[in-house]
Amino acid sequence: MRTDTEFDALVIGAGAGGLCAAARLAHRGLRTLVVERLDRVGGRASTYDIDGFKVNNGAVVLELGGIMEETFAELGAEYGVRRPEPPILYRIGGKDIDITGGGWGLLLGKLTRNGAKVLQGIGAARQDSGLPEDELTTEQWLSKYTKNENVHAVFRNMCCSVFAVGSEELPARVFLTYFTRRSAFKKFGMHPEGTIGPFLELAKVVNLNGGEVWLDSEVTSLTVTDGRVTGAVIDRVGEQVTVGCKVVVSDIGPAATTGLVEPGTLPDDYLVKVAAADRPCSMITVNFASRDRLLKAPGLLSFGKTRRLAYIVNFTEICPEMAPDGWHLYAAAGVPKPATGAFDEEAETALIMEDLRDQVNGFDDARILSVAVMRDGWPPQRAVAGFDLPPATPIPNLWNVGDGVKEYANGGTTACAETAQIVVGQIIKEYA
Repeated sequence: MRTDTEFDALVIGAGAGGLCAAARLAHRGLRTLVVERLDRVGGRASTYDIDGFKVNNGAVVLELGGIMEETFAELGAEYGVRRPEPPILYRIGGKDIDITGGGWGLLLGKLTRNGAKVLQGIGAARQDSGLPEDELTTEQWLSKYTKNENVHAVFRNMCCSVFAVGSEELPARVFLTYFTRRSAFKKFGMHPEGTIGPFLELAKVVNLNGGEVWLDSEVTSLTVTDGRVTGAVIDRVGEQVTVGCKVVVSDIGPAATTGLVEPGTLPDDYLVKVAAADRPCSMITVNFASRDRLLKAPGLLSFGKTRRLAYIVNFTEICPEMAPDGWHLYAAAGVPKPATGAFDEEAETALIMEDLRDQVNGFDDARILSVAVMRDGWPPQRAVAGFDLPPATPIPNLWNVGDGVKEYANGGTTACAETAQIVVGQIIKEYA
């Protein structure tokens, strides 16, 4: 195959996982090409301008003190995420409560007088013997300890916020592993440029280390020779370009990645596994603005019993740059039922709107900037946590990163950064 240019590494997609991988590869000396079909970086963690408002198109907050921030520190890139204090309040019984320092005990104590049983179950989960079997959902596990509707509502909204599925669809083992053994997203914040801000910095890392980022471009096929990827055909702003490469990292999801190689290249058993794991989640986000300050919470306000509303983010409290002067910018999100199957978009959106009218005084006078339904090809997460594929593929120099190949019991952009770290570590062992 004649190639127009050669690269050490080709990264397909400039989303969170793709850019974390690309920046790491470039930083380690591999000449790296990133190909992104959209006109901006960030993927489902990007930001658009709507009449001067910086509106995120997916991820709304980024973790502090975790693998994402560690990635930036390793690369010498500016993270720039600001932390609200407190980061989260819980609205319980009409009051916004700060449980910082109190943890599960304080939260459950505000919900029910019988929280000790739930605490006992959470405590048991800190030991392997206390984790429930894989088939049990979070809702089913919680029902063993309490029937309290407020407790169930808070747990569902926690599942929705982190994993983009309700407690009725998320394995209890995933929920408990995350909240007892991982960072559990306790520290997070927003960027004054919107979520795209940090990913613009990662794109700079790629460029400064001899790599390139091609926007408005799409990989249309991968060339496999003797069982390894040797190059790709790319539609670059309407022109067909061929590139050679030694390794490929895909951030477009395992299902889409399989479609880039000739039929028969990948074994049937792998294709069956990919099809089974292709279970994208769903989320509905209402972006709205107001001249009046509608929330006291400086960061994220999470809810107990609602129809569908899981949380509202108050961006301009610490990032006033995200809105024109004198405006306050918010994003409210909820997860439909079901999150992984067919649902009525109009009816599910209406439920969130009803919640917003109930929970936010002055919402009827707010300006609705957009209502985004993330699902199918543009989901909040490409796989339900606990059912992810491994990043490696049967082609030894073709890897997946992102939220379709998460490590067990992780989610969101944090999981994307983690997969990038793991995959690049494996690549460096072989190619550096």
